[in-house]
Amino acid sequence: MSLLIKGVQVVDGTGKPPYKADVLIQKNIISAIGDLKRRPAQKEIDGLGNYLTPGFIDINTDSDHRLTLFTNPSQSDFTNQGVTTIIGGHCGASLAPLLYGTLESIRKWADPTEININWHTVGELLKTLDNLPLGVNFATLVGHSTIRRALVGENNRRLTQKELAVFQKILEQSLDEGAYGLSSGLGYVHGRAASDRELRALVKVVANLGGVYTTHLRNETDELLESVEETVRVAKSTGAKTIISHLRPLKGFEDQFDEALKLLEKGSASASVHFDISPYATSIQTIYTLLPISLQKGNLETMLEEIKDKKITNLIKKEWQGLNFEGIKIAGAPHHPYLIGRTIEDADDLINLMIATDLRATVLNPNINGDLLLNALTQSQAFIASDSSSPPMGTTLKYEMATNTFPKYLEITVKDGQMPIEQAIKKITLDPASYFGVKYRGVIKEKNIADLAIIGKSDYEVRQTILGGKVVGEETTKGEVLRHRK
Repeated sequence: MSLLIKGVQVVDGTGKPPYKADVLIQKNIISAIGDLKRRPAQKEIDGLGNYLTPGFIDINTDSDHRLTLFTNPSQSDFTNQGVTTIIGGHCGASLAPLLYGTLESIRKWADPTEININWHTVGELLKTLDNLPLGVNFATLVGHSTIRRALVGENNRRLTQKELAVFQKILEQSLDEGAYGLSSGLGYVHGRAASDRELRALVKVVANLGGVYTTHLRNETDELLESVEETVRVAKSTGAKTIISHLRPLKGFEDQFDEALKLLEKGSASASVHFDISPYATSIQTIYTLLPISLQKGNLETMLEEIKDKKITNLIKKEWQGLNFEGIKIAGAPHHPYLIGRTIEDADDLINLMIATDLRATVLNPNINGDLLLNALTQSQAFIASDSSSPPMGTTLKYEMATNTFPKYLEITVKDGQMPIEQAIKKITLDPASYFGVKYRGVIKEKNIADLAIIGKSDYEVRQTILGGKVVGEETTKGEVLRHRK
């Protein structure tokens, strides 16, 4: 199959200004770029002077956590906005490796009993995913809490030297089998017990194998700066490429956010620490993270028993004074679809929701300072990410972060004049591809894989997405399960 895309302005991903050209694709490879109007092809697209860019790379997604890779493998919410590659395994939780064959670490996002788990190792998982009709390319990190929880169970203590050695061996094997790095969820129950010694020992393994370390910070509010400092220390001592997941200016803690950005910029010469961010001033939260920190302990069942106690419920309500309940909306509620889209009315309503859903609901919380967020989008150390999944219709609220993150980013940065188109595209194509080591993608050049997007020259909306040389929505497309190689 050959495809000729005629009359486009090529924004190749390198940061070079757009140039007029035609692009010929043979099978799934870009075979020629230039004046090709007389070249024969089985299919032609008239680009009408619009931009042709590399397919976008979303470095922080939840399609594995929410199991939508299995329940909605087309992942069309991504391709509809020009995304051709997504990366999962974030915030300390991944689908593999599974020491005992269970997916305890993703229970706060989805019900693991909905799928058949026929793998243990990362290699086995990737082979399973190879057989799915995935509509995007998928890569995964290894979840710190996924392995840690298998080693110590619900006993959130420090690892012994022997346990740490086992952990390092499992991590090394997982990266050898194709994982792109390690993620930690230090702000979640099963990640908080990780010591500085433990993190450095594990992240050093990642650095030695050329992987990336991502982390959900230990604290995103009153100790945000200290949490960022911890991350910078680990990055400096190990030399690992590091990304802070969904760094955001939460309302009431804007000063800490400003100081954190200054710290990252100041330390950029001695440590490679980036962050990912969305253009929307809304957080996607698992509902138990709204509980006071003192109650976030044990597993979901332990926390659930606590909040059923009326004395404890009264204490929770005192802690919640000042929380904007009416702005919180239910995005997902496993086995309770009738709750999706409802807005929380008050503290009692939120507690009842926690109990009714066994603490497995997901909510949208408008708790981010929008002005500071928009300024952070153009920071040199910022990657753009949706922090979302692509669920089947009717199972989860369709919110803008999941369906419009990348067009919104282009609207804010390019249409509003904050960045030239070539720099904005580089930030969501070549930059993440280079950082993670995603080969043959992220740049429009001959012999690279033809993952592309055509976007409007006037409105920056996605006109068509091309995956592996085929037009999404017009032909049968299949993404690639990516494997990291040092």
